[in-house]
Amino acid sequence: MCGIIGIVSHQPVAQIIYDGLLVLQHRGQDSAGIVVCNDDKLKLRKGNGQVSDVFHTRHMRDLVGNMGIGHVRYPTAGCSSSAEAQPFYVNSPYGITLAHNGNLTNVDKLKAELYESDLRHINTQSDSEVLLNVLAHELQVSGSLSLTAEEIFRAVSETHRRIEGAYAVVAMITGKGIIGFRDPAGIRPVVYGKRATGSDTEYMVASESVALQTSGFELIGDLKPGEAIFIDVDGNMHTKQCAAASSLSPCIFEYVYLARPDSIIDDIYVYKARLRMGIKLGRKIIREMPKHDIDVVIPIPDTSRPSAMELAYHLGVKFREGFIKNRYIGRTFIMPGQKMRKRSVRRKLNPIDIEFKGKNVLLVDDSIVRGTTSQQIIQMAREAGANKVYIASAAPPVRYPNVYGIDMPAAEELVAHERSEAEIAGFIGADRLFYQDLEDLIDAVQKGNRSIKEFDCSCFNGKYVTQTVDDDYLAKVRNIRNDSSKQGDDDGTVIGMELHNNA
Repeated sequence: MCGIIGIVSHQPVAQIIYDGLLVLQHRGQDSAGIVVCNDDKLKLRKGNGQVSDVFHTRHMRDLVGNMGIGHVRYPTAGCSSSAEAQPFYVNSPYGITLAHNGNLTNVDKLKAELYESDLRHINTQSDSEVLLNVLAHELQVSGSLSLTAEEIFRAVSETHRRIEGAYAVVAMITGKGIIGFRDPAGIRPVVYGKRATGSDTEYMVASESVALQTSGFELIGDLKPGEAIFIDVDGNMHTKQCAAASSLSPCIFEYVYLARPDSIIDDIYVYKARLRMGIKLGRKIIREMPKHDIDVVIPIPDTSRPSAMELAYHLGVKFREGFIKNRYIGRTFIMPGQKMRKRSVRRKLNPIDIEFKGKNVLLVDDSIVRGTTSQQIIQMAREAGANKVYIASAAPPVRYPNVYGIDMPAAEELVAHERSEAEIAGFIGADRLFYQDLEDLIDAVQKGNRSIKEFDCSCFNGKYVTQTVDDDYLAKVRNIRNDSSKQGDDDGTVIGMELHNNA
């Protein structure tokens, strides 16, 4: 899960990209980067940390250009190092920079092809660098200095043919324009929009609609699965379906947790989907515990709040804010390494004792992944004086690895792996646990757009929509991406030197 953004304008774009990345910060806290193009010259700034840490006034002054791309990173492939901060750059052909959200599932095969057939060297462990070099090779095949939209779309078509997995991409070709494209299953989101500035029109491509909205861009729509967009330096927009076969299967976890509630993804309002999750979950609790003794419903901030509000309403009990969140602590789910996540929970949340003391409390979370965070929060509720602590998850049990760009790589690290719901409740210390049914989750999201017939629910049901995910692949992913292999985990620091082209 990362955030991407690309803009073509007739005025400097660095500040717009910066503002957009701030809005997309929830999609990645590990590193950030912006590259702009001005008169065929590139200016790049990237490094470890959040957007406000990486970019200072002196950097923004130097990022002068009328088109550019930006990225916020959350590492699932490679390591937590600024050497893997994006955008990536390759000088041949044309000078191409690329930012990527997702994960390629045939990266080993691609690396071999790039070295043996394309004669290209890969310098990091990032699959995004692999993707960039595949695209660069296919663009080089055209051998054209002018590089028409059709030649670009042909290169994207060949890139689709070679790569597999989940990917939402923005790439900038120096002096030519910006490309955006989405995988043939539409697993990861990409939207695009426009903004009129006098007689000119600016275009933006981004991970979520909220990045467009906050900068005054009008949402045109989502890129369709396998579709590509090319916006040339003169501001002309071209789109084309570039995948041989496509079928929309967006990641359902975007609606559960990843996306901001004020975003619209594939014509589904994320906030409304989360409200409907609460309704479904409330009905299930009433079925299973018709004479419940719940005194108060308390959300675990922030993502679960819409679901918790609707759940409380349908249970007919009070909704209260029981935890105060420290806004200066990032999202614990996307911190690299379990030790860092664990240390951050109590620094991030502080209970309001009066809302717990002597009460039977139902805590509501968007999902329960590793279980260690839930364990600590339930303990905090008991220390605050709760009589009973129930917990409800707006998502079903997470039992399987996610290989499409979400940090759920090793099944053994998932609390629901080979455990019953009663065993999970015991492990996290809850008096009772309620999970959303998968059918109810799908219906809650699908109600926003009935034309979507399938979602990627692989972390819940183990069914992967791409063809290269088998037991051997899952074993390899488990070995290279589990918590014990993450760098910088011992002391909670991030390893790697800052990397930038402008001081």
